[in-house]
Amino acid sequence: MPVLDKISSPRDLRALSEDELTQLAAEIRDLLIRTVATNTGHLGPNLGVVELTLAVHRVFDSPRDKVVFDTGHQSYVHKLVTGRAASFDTLRREGGLSGYPSQAESEHDLVENSHASTALSYADGLAKAYAVRGEDRHVVAVIGDGALTGGMAWEALNNIAIQHGSRLVIVVNDNGRSYTPTIGGLANALTSLRTNPRYETLLEQVKKRLNAVPGVGPAAYDALHAMKKGLKDALAPQGLFEDLGLKYVGPVDGHDRAAMEHALSQAKRFGGPVIVHAITRKGFGYDPAERHEADQFHAPGPFDVQTGTEKPKGPIWTDHFAEHIVRIGERRPDVVAITAAMMHPVGLDRFQARFPERTFDVGIAEQHAATSAAGLAMGGLHPVFAVYATFLNRAFDQVLMDVALHRCGVTFVLDRSGVTGDDGASHNGMWDMSLLQLVPGLRMAAPRDVTRMQELLDEAVEVADAPTVVRFPKGPPPEDIEAIDRVGGCDVLVREGARDVLVVAVGSMAGVGVDVASRLTAQGVGVTVVDPRWVKPVDPALVELARHHRLVVTIEDNGRVGGVGAVLLQTLADAKVSTPVRVHGIPQEFLEHAKRGAILEQIGLTASAIALDVLHEVAGEAGLDGPDAADPRTLLDADGTR
Repeated sequence: MPVLDKISSPRDLRALSEDELTQLAAEIRDLLIRTVATNTGHLGPNLGVVELTLAVHRVFDSPRDKVVFDTGHQSYVHKLVTGRAASFDTLRREGGLSGYPSQAESEHDLVENSHASTALSYADGLAKAYAVRGEDRHVVAVIGDGALTGGMAWEALNNIAIQHGSRLVIVVNDNGRSYTPTIGGLANALTSLRTNPRYETLLEQVKKRLNAVPGVGPAAYDALHAMKKGLKDALAPQGLFEDLGLKYVGPVDGHDRAAMEHALSQAKRFGGPVIVHAITRKGFGYDPAERHEADQFHAPGPFDVQTGTEKPKGPIWTDHFAEHIVRIGERRPDVVAITAAMMHPVGLDRFQARFPERTFDVGIAEQHAATSAAGLAMGGLHPVFAVYATFLNRAFDQVLMDVALHRCGVTFVLDRSGVTGDDGASHNGMWDMSLLQLVPGLRMAAPRDVTRMQELLDEAVEVADAPTVVRFPKGPPPEDIEAIDRVGGCDVLVREGARDVLVVAVGSMAGVGVDVASRLTAQGVGVTVVDPRWVKPVDPALVELARHHRLVVTIEDNGRVGGVGAVLLQTLADAKVSTPVRVHGIPQEFLEHAKRGAILEQIGLTASAIALDVLHEVAGEAGLDGPDAADPRTLLDADGTR
């Protein structure tokens, strides 16, 4: 019987023998590889935390003790040992397990937001709450996989250091990105001494007695303390943490479960904030992942389990951006690139290979990236900051006050905008076109296809006195949709019949807009479809087009509140244009994970749903009950305007 089949809760782990624990780790790795090979997901990070996670759950008592994962994509092992192994084959599938912690799935999951560098702040608050309430409960924050490059983590550490009574254990999953591993028996001995509660008492007694000796006492204590400090710093990279006032345990081999349990037990009994430094390897135990130079199979597409070879896939939006930004860099020596620990995912790896001295990876630090970009612009360069759309949310203040206020020519390229699907609520890029509408002077473009992406990116980097944004979705791009005309800055994609309905199709929704037009014209409805290209500011030509149509319909893969449609509606009201407007976008709610197409179907962002809504609207204008009440041609002719 597989050992994993015996595990329905973390407490079951404590009854296992050493041999069973070793077998369990192997079974978990095998299941991780087989599942992610077909379902996709984050493989490398989870292969690296198998023993670490087992140790955490053997030492602490979840769910009474709370385990908070930073970069929640490293929680798959946690899911497997908290009763979800039997349903693990549904990972990232509609109705199945989320790729991140989920309160709806388990009482062992608490924090669902997978944005990095946040776990320590959650954990700080939790530990304070338990201390105030007098509850004997521990909080374990597992941080790593680059998350300590985020400034928010260091803000939290600065505060955690002064919470001497907080029962908080911070596990730093160091997979090679942050610290140099140091090992040795003496280092382990010092770790045991430093985390013994008697150590602090003894140290305080020595300090008092030496300082009481007239003349030489304080100097003797300072010398003794300096010797101790120097020895500790020579043996382990703990100086920074201990200078903050935090106890430090480690470094520990994160793949040695017994060693991890010993370190965590020491940290647990200390009674105050402790950092446990675990050295791990991303992709550990799966040779293709360990040898994968780019990211150790951080989040591979479907792949062959035996060879690790990813299954062929066509180029995606990111690939086309990657090619074009290099072309821009070749003709524009002032263009530089910035990424926040996402060099390959956002397609800047090719630019880096061509222009290494003009490429900057700042780590998981979007706020710093935005303001650093402002500085680069002030210095005479034109920075292009490529980032997932959802992650720009974290740098809104910097875009507003540091970039836009100073009229800096910075181009933000937002990958994975709109509905992204499988990664769930935290990764849908559905907020940017609402948030960025608030920024004075900012110009924002939404290309409908690759050719337009290239054109708009070219236009964006020419703007030197204001921030610009170019956004595009996840996945493969559609075939190019050629315009039949241009009015102002807007591309006209369809012009059929009378001026009944103006469809404003934004970015990746252009294809849907064209399909809507086809359905409406089949019912005798006159349609004009336009792609505004630049969605902020509103093109005056769009106002005039709306003035001369009976109905305006906007379609965007962004939240309906404050998005392109909402701003157009306000602009038309200000211009005293009375044409009614129907806004189609993403409802302001957190969307469950599913394929992009399935989500668009659920929220009504499909051609059939929108066309039906338009027909109802047109029928309502004619004073009838709906499009089925009569031939739509008759409905549209009823007011005598055609």
